[in-house]
Amino acid sequence: MWWIPVTLIAAGFQTARTALQHRLRSLLSVSGAGFVRYVYGAPISLAAVVIATAAGVSFPHVEARFWPVIAGGGIAQILGTICLIRAFDARNFAIGTVFAKTEVVQVAVLSWVLLGEPLRIGGWAAAMVCMVGVALLVTKGKRLSRASLREPAALYGLTAGGLFGLASIGIRGATKALTGSPVVMRAIVTLAVMNTIQTVVHGAYLAIRERPQIRLAFVHWRSSAVVGVLSVCGSAGWAIALALENAAKVRTLGQVELLFTFAVSYWLLHDRHTRLEVAASAVVLAGVLGVMLAD
Repeated sequence: MWWIPVTLIAAGFQTARTALQHRLRSLLSVSGAGFVRYVYGAPISLAAVVIATAAGVSFPHVEARFWPVIAGGGIAQILGTICLIRAFDARNFAIGTVFAKTEVVQVAVLSWVLLGEPLRIGGWAAAMVCMVGVALLVTKGKRLSRASLREPAALYGLTAGGLFGLASIGIRGATKALTGSPVVMRAIVTLAVMNTIQTVVHGAYLAIRERPQIRLAFVHWRSSAVVGVLSVCGSAGWAIALALENAAKVRTLGQVELLFTFAVSYWLLHDRHTRLEVAASAVVLAGVLGVMLAD
């Protein structure tokens, strides 16, 4: 049963990392706040690979398909992180996270459309429940209109969820393209390569479009480095949990992150939510859980 505490710890790390990224917006731009996750995370994950190799853990054999898959997943995660931070700016930390949590439902629908893998009846019912919750959050209990459909927090949050779903698929595919070593080692190597690619790609973008943000990411290293450390710890936790138990159970328990998010939003960020927002968020969570349990 070790996967249970590991999953809870990973969810806690992820919530803390996202909250600190949100707070970095007072020091960095949206893109700069996203960049610190990779520039400080990459050295830690690379060091973990070196230590594991030095300890005698066999390095995995890398298949050719690993590179395009992990690059695609890494870029999707960069874009998803930027969209998520924009969702926070448009509404608040907790509600932006709720919109992004529709990732599970979006991946299920994409699997049906692109891969011909439809949900079961219970899964479709749960997906509809999730959509009802999203609609309530978007409209704030009022009648659905064109203006509400263009609500920035919803657009950015839902886009973030879709991109995170693509990133998850890429990470899983990349891990499967590594062979000949323990699961945890394959996960660490995947994380190290992805973080390195993200640092280079996102750093190149900032060098061209927002050069001062690179300097600021290092000027404010105390706050920025913590984000990188939490990011690596959270990612490693998810990888270990997935190595110990099947993905469906881990993803289901992992939704406890939403409860952590509301606690952080209320106690640390001092956001205040209406009863409707809390109820609608509970509906979204019920739908997400329903889709996973029906899988």
